This record gives sequence, C-alpha cells and structure tokens, in this order.
Amino acid sequence: MPRDATRSASSEPNAWVVPPELRDELAQRYGPVLRGAEAERAIRTLRDFASCGDRVTADAIQFGHPPRLGIVDYVTLRNEPIDRGIFRPLSERRAVRVTNPPGILTDRLYRAVKETWDAGGGLIEVAGEEDLGSLALVAQLPSGTTVIYGIPSEGVSFVTVDSTAKDRVQQLLSRMERRRIDLGD
Repeated sequence: MPRDATRSASSEPNAWVVPPELRDELAQRYGPVLRGAEAERAIRTLRDFASCGDRVTADAIQFGHPPRLGIVDYVTLRNEPIDRGIFRPLSERRAVRVTNPPGILTDRLYRAVKETWDAGGGLIEVAGEEDLGSLALVAQLPSGTTVIYGIPSEGVSFVTVDSTAKDRVQQLLSRMERRRIDLGD
C-alpha cells in the first residue's frame, strides 16, 4: 500500500480550535450566575456535580462540598495564589494531567473527563488552559449532573446537564475547527 494511502495516528485531528467568530458566543452565560453567599448556598445543595476552574473548585472544597470532578490549571485570572494542597481531596481519588493550550479543547482533555468521571471522580490538572473543559463536562456527564464554572468578576455559572445543554455544546463543537496540534509527544 502506498505510504500516503492511510493516515497515521499522528496526522489525525486531535483538538477543537475556537475560531475568532465563535469567541463571543462562548463567552455567553449558559446558566444562572451567582456570587457570594448565594453561590455558596447553591453549591452546598448540589448533588453530583463537576467544576471547571481553580477558584470555583477550591471554593467548593472549602465549603466542605467538593465536586466529584474538578478541572484546574493552577492559574486564576486575577493571579490570586491558590494553595495546590486545597485540591488534595480530589487528587487523592485520582489525578490526571493533560496538556491543553489556550483556545483549544484537546481530545486528551475531552477523554480525561469521561475516564475520570467513570472512575469515581478526581482532579484533572491542565498544563495550559482549562476553560474549554466546561464544554467537555457538559457533553459527557450524565443528565441531571450540574457543571459549575467561574466567570471572572461575575461569579459562578451553574449549568444543569440535560439534552438542551448537550445539544448546545455539540453545536458549538461542530462550529470549531478540528485539526492536529502538536502537544509535544
């Protein structure tokens, strides 16, 4: 068979890349956004939930109500230091490390969400940026789960995973560019 007749695994697309025209739409609110004591009360009432973002994940843990799955990159927009030890309740269950550059959702992060959730939860540590991990959470977690993520200077967004939320995420993913990116393997 000629060498170019089949694609090697290394030439396969491995990421969704956000095109500039989709950035504003991705920044829209997709659930109620709460802050302060109201956000804390809402987090404390959640049953099975996942979080995306350092501050929101750390806050849930500090409230004594850690998520089943948290995605962090150890960076906050306000550059507030967060003690990595705060995430120990999640990392002791399971810790997964993935590379995910800004403005991109890699297949690795996407797969890590399902694998970590199915294994009972834990912490996904991202080298790069975790923001688009919230899409992977909504796309793959079971209906009835809540996904929370921080919106800088605004509060915490709460998205209930249901068919409408899943459809919205699938539509967004379908509008992103699928391409191969070098993750340094």
